[in-house]
Amino acid sequence: MLTISNRGNLMPESPIRKLVPYAEKAKQKGVKVYYLNIGQPDIKTPEIALNAIKNNNLKVVEYSHSAGNIGYRKKLAKYYQNIDINIDENDILITTGGSEAITFAFLTCLNPGEEVIIPEPFYANYNGFAVSAGVVVKPITSSIETGFALPKIEEFEKLITPKTKGIVICNPNNPTGYLYSENELIELSKIVKKYNLYLFSDEVYREFVYDGAKHFSAMYLKDIEQNVILMDSVSKRYSECGVRIGAMISKNKEVISTALKFAQARLSPPSYGQIVAEASLDTPPEYFTEVYNEYIERRNFMVEKLREIPGVVCPLPKGAFYAVVKLPIDDSDKFAKWLLEDFQYNNQTVMVAPATGFYSTNGLGKNEVRIAYVLKKEDLANAVECLKFALEQYPGRTL
Repeated sequence: MLTISNRGNLMPESPIRKLVPYAEKAKQKGVKVYYLNIGQPDIKTPEIALNAIKNNNLKVVEYSHSAGNIGYRKKLAKYYQNIDINIDENDILITTGGSEAITFAFLTCLNPGEEVIIPEPFYANYNGFAVSAGVVVKPITSSIETGFALPKIEEFEKLITPKTKGIVICNPNNPTGYLYSENELIELSKIVKKYNLYLFSDEVYREFVYDGAKHFSAMYLKDIEQNVILMDSVSKRYSECGVRIGAMISKNKEVISTALKFAQARLSPPSYGQIVAEASLDTPPEYFTEVYNEYIERRNFMVEKLREIPGVVCPLPKGAFYAVVKLPIDDSDKFAKWLLEDFQYNNQTVMVAPATGFYSTNGLGKNEVRIAYVLKKEDLANAVECLKFALEQYPGRTL
């Protein structure tokens, strides 16, 4: 009898996308669905990037270098140099989205059965990347009561075993919107150095930092330059989720040269994606100012309106465009499904991501959801109003 691989059976469903069939059925019934479940901004992609596609004159869409086009890598290196990350094009591997950067990093640095520690809740696909590489995720829980601050270093140390080979952070964080401070990262670097671990730093949301705070990159950390692997992407920075261009970056030459072998096995990153990504590096500063102001307005509006709903707890996100929100409900998976199957308000409903999918520890996140404030304010207003009435009617309400 034909069987499915153990790896295939272990591969988790996306908590962000698994509700799509229910949303599609709601739409077929004529219900307007507000998608707060996925980090797909409605912000326009920069004109300079779109024009690079419209105006290109390629006669043949060739394979690029497996590490990515040299012209793009050189230009990208200057982007990092401008934010005091002192690398050159040889420290960069262009990947098919940030997802491939994380997968290559795991495959390059970790053996099957070895462990990485990740503060939870965390980006759900880290679980999928770990399964693909045979890596074991050891979660360390952060709490909504502290706004999802980095757990104490002593708690990290308790989880370290002979199999522990790395720590993964996402800064600013998806799904919580928490921004790790310079002091938190310095403390983390001490344990990385003490146990000679890799530090995998996902910095996709670097540009989305609010309230006068500054982003502190793991690449700034002293004495662990060889331990740090930076993962990045154009998806959110330029609202180019479908371009599928990311980067894996490290000053560790052996890591980059080994990852290149995996890159060679998949041949090359997308040619048109690299054209868009390279052009995007010339995006004018006013684009980012506009985007920043838009997200600040959306964040402040969403948090204010959510906090007006009885029983709702919503920390103020300091970065990215997500919040993990505590609701007066019994089960976030049931609630998210109920919103799409059984509820509507003025022929509208909301799609949220159950937070259970962002925790690795069973039982956590049952009364939490992730909300992405990626819609314009008018849509957010309607979505939060729907959510308010839904919480009044939900059979599993706990307040």
